[in-house]
Amino acid sequence: MQNNIQIYPGIEGLIFDLDGTIADTMPAHYIAWRETLKKQGIDFTIDLFMELAGIPLYGTVEKLNEMFNKNIDPVQLGEEKEDIFRATIQKTRVIKPVAEIIRQYHGKLPMSVGTGGQREIAENILRVVGMDNFFDILVTSDDISNPKPHPETFLRCAEQMSVAPENCQVFEDGVLGMNAARAAGMKVTDVTQYYEVTIGQETESE
Repeated sequence: MQNNIQIYPGIEGLIFDLDGTIADTMPAHYIAWRETLKKQGIDFTIDLFMELAGIPLYGTVEKLNEMFNKNIDPVQLGEEKEDIFRATIQKTRVIKPVAEIIRQYHGKLPMSVGTGGQREIAENILRVVGMDNFFDILVTSDDISNPKPHPETFLRCAEQMSVAPENCQVFEDGVLGMNAARAAGMKVTDVTQYYEVTIGQETESE
């Protein structure tokens, strides 16, 4: 596992995913999905969770309906899942190697957050992990029409930072997000090589 995240030459703006990139929310999201879907007769495995990572809330339910031939109401189940997640949000920790980059370049390069999550929850997560004062630009699922892997989220970030896409570096943990960054013509860093993934460990005691 590498220790130091590098900024590519010529980069003029930094864009960060939130869940699993700035904040270690993935165990809490997994537990919330697992508990909610158990009532629907769906065995929500870690592999399935990772496969769906990066898809917005209601889109995840729609995808599960397709996969399991269900007719679950996306809004009702999605909100039930978010209620469980909100109950654990205060335990969320910052991902230290990414936080170091944010602190290092704050005030030196434009920075933004591009997340598939909802604005209210994204703002709450940033507050909990102490990163809310580092970002003036936050693009969420409430602000776009085409979620990741479509590049719209990151292109909006670049636009609001007034930085050309090719001069942006995206920090991501999800395949869909990395594909979105590449589709936007941006450099991308997979942050999972800089920290331990703990989803399985977190859930063994549940």
